[in-house]
Order: sequence, then structure tokens, then C-alpha cells
Amino acid sequence: MTSKVSIRLAAVAAVSAAALLAAAPVLAQQIQAVFAGQAYNDDAAQRGQAAFGPSCARCHGANLAGGEFGPTLTGPAFADHWRGQTGGDLLTYIQTRMPPGGAGTLQPDTYADLAAYILKANGAKPGASAPPSPAPSPEAQGGARRARTGSESTRAQPKDAEAQRIFAARKAKLDAIKPVTGAMLAEPPDADWLMWRRTYGVSGFSKLKQIDRSNVARLVPAWSWSLPISQNETTPLVHDGVLFVMSAGMVQALDAATGDLLWQYVRPILPTNLNGGQQHRNKGMAIYGERLYAATVDKHIVALDIHTGKVAWDHEVAIKDAPTDPENVKPQTFGVPIVADGKVVIGVSLGIDTPGGCFIVALDADTGKEAWRVNTIAHPGDPGGDSWNGAPITERYGGGVWTGGSYDPRRNLIFFGTGNTYDAGTLLQPQPRKGESNDALYTDTTLAIDAATGKLVWYYQHMNRDVWDMDWVFEQSLATLPVDGKPRDVVLTSGKLAIFDVMDRATGQYLFSKDLGLQNLVASIDPKTGHKNINPALEPVSGKQLHLCPSSSGARSWPTTALDPDSHVVYVPMVETCTGYTWTARSPEEVKKGGLDMAYPSQPPKDSDGNFGRLEAIDLNTRQPLWTVRQRAGMTSSVLGLSTGIVFAGSMDRYFHAYDAKTGKVLWQTRLNASPNSSPITYSVNGEQYVAVVAGGGGAFDGAAKPFTPEIDSPAAGVTVVVFKLGK
Repeated sequence: MTSKVSIRLAAVAAVSAAALLAAAPVLAQQIQAVFAGQAYNDDAAQRGQAAFGPSCARCHGANLAGGEFGPTLTGPAFADHWRGQTGGDLLTYIQTRMPPGGAGTLQPDTYADLAAYILKANGAKPGASAPPSPAPSPEAQGGARRARTGSESTRAQPKDAEAQRIFAARKAKLDAIKPVTGAMLAEPPDADWLMWRRTYGVSGFSKLKQIDRSNVARLVPAWSWSLPISQNETTPLVHDGVLFVMSAGMVQALDAATGDLLWQYVRPILPTNLNGGQQHRNKGMAIYGERLYAATVDKHIVALDIHTGKVAWDHEVAIKDAPTDPENVKPQTFGVPIVADGKVVIGVSLGIDTPGGCFIVALDADTGKEAWRVNTIAHPGDPGGDSWNGAPITERYGGGVWTGGSYDPRRNLIFFGTGNTYDAGTLLQPQPRKGESNDALYTDTTLAIDAATGKLVWYYQHMNRDVWDMDWVFEQSLATLPVDGKPRDVVLTSGKLAIFDVMDRATGQYLFSKDLGLQNLVASIDPKTGHKNINPALEPVSGKQLHLCPSSSGARSWPTTALDPDSHVVYVPMVETCTGYTWTARSPEEVKKGGLDMAYPSQPPKDSDGNFGRLEAIDLNTRQPLWTVRQRAGMTSSVLGLSTGIVFAGSMDRYFHAYDAKTGKVLWQTRLNASPNSSPITYSVNGEQYVAVVAGGGGAFDGAAKPFTPEIDSPAAGVTVVVFKLGK
């Protein structure tokens, strides 16, 4: 039923539009020419009139004529700006930009109604059966979705000479971007940051030398750029002076020296249950050739042209061969894509009640066609296929892959880590059939995969039967270390326990472990096999609370280490935590359906001095710590290393520090608008070095640390790229 308010608003808008068109024939012709062929649904336009008052009129005026804080939405300027564009472009713009500071906060239908109202007020023709669409569906475009970008030819051409000069310079910068070759990925240019942790070996280290220990204290802000609200775990990429960054449903290309917007890709309207992409835990993108590869919150991988942001291909990552109907099951979390052997490879984590386990998928970088996928839970017939306590594949859950992989081009091997089982009861409670073991392969495992075929070459399970949620899913660092007096190509990784395992890169042979001493679950480690012997006092008993260290958020989590490829020192960000772990037995029917059966109330370590954050430097040559920095606030960012003897890291109290890599001494610090739950980077443009970090608290990692330091506030908003350079 139409309210009196909406009737009045409709009358005002109708009179305004009629008077405008009758009193200014020339203006009417201009507007109608701009929106020729555009149609709108009259019912939608009426709803848009009603919504415009409370949502838009404060800035744009009640009759669209503009106000103190917003431009007119009718008239020559409006017509000129939208010349050559569509109602779908208008809808995409208001959905991703309006209202200021709250983009995406209105319902998708409301945005469509507002666009219809604006079209009607500007002389478009009635008659559409539905509100304007931001883009055709992927199927209608053969898998492609259209991006609204700042560099498209449909942008209104400015008449101002200065604006023309600036737009021409931006276009020239985009046109000058060179393709990224496989050789460049294998040996990244010093000025660029081309992947998640810069190198295929995920070192997180840069060879740039302008910023060093003698001048790092002179760092000052260079520029900053606000991003859509998301869970802020992202890593910007930089190539040829252009910075690419993703947050929520938006990918943007920025001038890496100034922060000016060059183009942007906006994901077409997302399902309402995805909340505009605000829960998107994007950790990074990949770049190869002339394309940027991004994982979206609605289970797609898109390839974008690096010069324009236009979609090259759009591939939905479907769950196939699932043991149950997968129609309404969607990937919960993507990892970070990596390009290897001409393929975009990414881990996919499913919901806690999705049986059959998670997977790693490879897509052809040119076409988006799926090349192969590897299941992270062993299926019957696979090696370890009967390691699930007799449970059938329909009752196996977990094995998530929610970080990035590493790649050895010489061996053509990709390395990924996996998480634990979601349902401990599958492994702890009796099953109708007894299996060969309850190790639960391939959970908590390093997988070495042939990049060409997807064949599993070797695997090493770091912890069997993990029913405590101690994932070993984090980065797989590649290095050459001295082992028994000889150099050895190795894979180095740790789980939440902050126990590092080192394996031979070619064979998976266990070499050695290093326990950083923040856990009480593993009583001992077999020196020959690396098998973890569990503390008997922490074996789960239904309903009994156990003091377990660390908590389920981990002494370590996804914030990555930095590994100096020359000194073989690894810098590890950590949080000292514990939990009152409780497992609760459930009925066989409940266990079959999956879901969590563990609780993790936060508890401090028994001997805690009130300091929970920890940054530690470990010499992998001697396997001994070089230094340790402890503080009240937990560490929240990955570590960035410079070959000039500096490491950067951020913490929950919003501080971003530069430390002396040899001693741990703080050389510089600044306070950000929110905690940096992200991976900082460094790059160079025209000989000037920059350090960039994305800040914006409120993510899952912040939430887990909050009970330990309740006095530290980390705002759950204001996601921002903050960039520094040396002051004069």
C-alpha cells in the first residue's frame, strides 16, 4: 500500500520532471538523447521516489536539483556526465558509491528502484518489465560480466583542459603497463610486488635498498585511499607503477605514486545474504600476462584486463561430484590465487556442514576453463582413502585451504597446506565400520601437486587426527638450507601450534622440526618421522574442559612470516593464547550431518604476564632464536622484510612498526586508523621506494584476540590503503 509520504514525494517528483521538460525544450532534448532507448519500470520508479527522501534527499535535494553536499541529478551537467552510458551503469555507480561512507548498505532492490526513479525524472521512457540491471548475467555474456571502470570510452569527455590533461596522463600510464611474463614471476623485478608474498617461495622479502636502518625513521605518509568495508586481509599488487587492490566486491587500479584512481571493477549486485561482500576475506590477487585474477565473494574467479578493468572471463567455481545435492552449497572462503604453468591455482574452503571436503582448483589463465582439481580429503581409492575411522566420504568434513600456495618452477610443483577436520566426532566416536586408521588424510597436510596435471606427487601429514583445530594451512615457504652439512631444497611450514616442520622439496622426506614453545598439546616429536605425540592429559573427553594452548585462533595464523633468502632467518608474528577446550559427543545422526562439536572459550596462558603479542626471529641455520619482542597487543599483520636489515609488522593496537632485523629494536612506528589485518608490501616508482599496508580492523583475527586485551579497541570500519615514503 502506498503511503501518504510516498504519494507526496511522487507528486513532487512528477511536477518537477514535468515542469523541467515543459519549461526547457532544449534541456529535455538533451536528457532524452542521453537516455534514448532506456526504459524503466514505473512501479520501481515510484518505490524509488519513496526511498529517495530518507536515503538521498539530504545531499541531492528533495527534487533532485542538488544541495549543499550533492550535485544535481537532472540537467545538462548530469546528462553530459552519463552520455553514452546505460541505466545499468547508473545503477552500478550508486550501488557502489552511495550513500557516501555507507556504500552497499541499502538493499539491492532499493538501489534498483532509485535508479528507475532517476531515469524517470530524466525523461527515459516507461515500460520496462523490471528495474535496470547492472550487467547481463555471466551466462548471457558467455561467462563475462561488465565492469564499470574509470577508463572506459563511455566516460564523459571533460571539456576542462586540466581535466583532459590528467585523464590523458592516466590513460598513458595504463597503456604503458607491460605484460607480466612467467620469467618475471619467477624473478620479480625489484620495483614490483607481483604476488601475495612477492616470490613463488613466499619469502615476503624485498631487495629494494632506498629505505634502510639509517633513514627508516624519516618515513612519512605519501597517500592513502579508502576501500569498501571488508574483513581486510588483503595484499595489494604493484606492477609498472600501478597498484591493484581488492576489498569486498571491488577491484581498483591506483597510481602507485599518488593514489589516484585509474580504473575500478565493481562486482554486479551480490546476493542479499552476502551483505555486499563485507564478509569477504580476500587475502590477495594474482597477475599474469595482461590480466589480473581475483576471487569474488559469490564463488567466482574473474580475469580483468590490467589496462582497463574490463572482464576477460568469469568462471564460477562449482562443487562437482559432490556426494549430496550441491545446488545451494557455496564455497565459504577462497585462498590466494597463484599463477603457475599457465594456470590460476587457488584453494577453496567449504562450509562446516558440506561433506566430501574442500579442494584446490586450477583454471586455464587464458580461458578460465578448469584444468584440474585436487580433493583435500582422501576419497576411497586414494592413498589414505580409508583413514577416516571407517566413515564414508559423505561423512568427512574439512581440509580447508584458505591461504596461498608456493611454486617451484624447476620441479613444476605447487605446494599447499590444509586445515583440520570440522567434526571431531567423526574421528573420536565409534563408526559402524572400523577403518584402517583415524589419521584423517589429507587434513593438516602439505600437498605437493604437479602443476601440469594436478597429480598428487607427495604429501606429508604434520599432525594426524587433529581434533583440536590446529590447522597446518599456512604458507609453504621455499628455501635452500644446510641440512647435515649439505644444502637442501626444502619446504618450511607451521600450523597454529607454532611448530615448524621442514621437508625435502622433491620428495616430502621429513628433515626436522622447531617448536617455538607456545603450545602444550604436543608432548614430543619423533626425530626421524616428525610424528607428533599428544599430551595424554589433553585427549578429548566429552563435556570436560581442558586448558589447551594455543587457542583455536592459534599462536600462529594466516599472517605470514618473512624469510630472508640470504641469511635464512625467519621472522614469525604470533599471539600467546590458550583456551578452555571442550568437545561434546553427539548422536550418530548429528555427526553424519557435520558441524562443529568443539568449544573454545578464551583463556590466558597460566603464567601470563599480560603480554600477548610476540615477534620472533629464528636462525634456521642454527635453529635457534636471535631475538624476541613481546608486547601487550597481539600481532595482526604479516611480516614484510627488507634486505637492508628492516622488518615491518603491525598489531591490534593500530601500531605499524619497523624493527631492526638483527636486534628487534624498534626503529620507527606510526599509528593507523585501524589494525592492519593484512600483508604489507614495498615497491618503487621512478626510483622512489614506498611501503604500503591496508588497515581496517574488525576481522576474525581481531575478534579472537579481543578477550585477551579488552581495553584495546580496533574499529570495525575504515578499510584504507596507507602508503609511506621517506620524508626530506
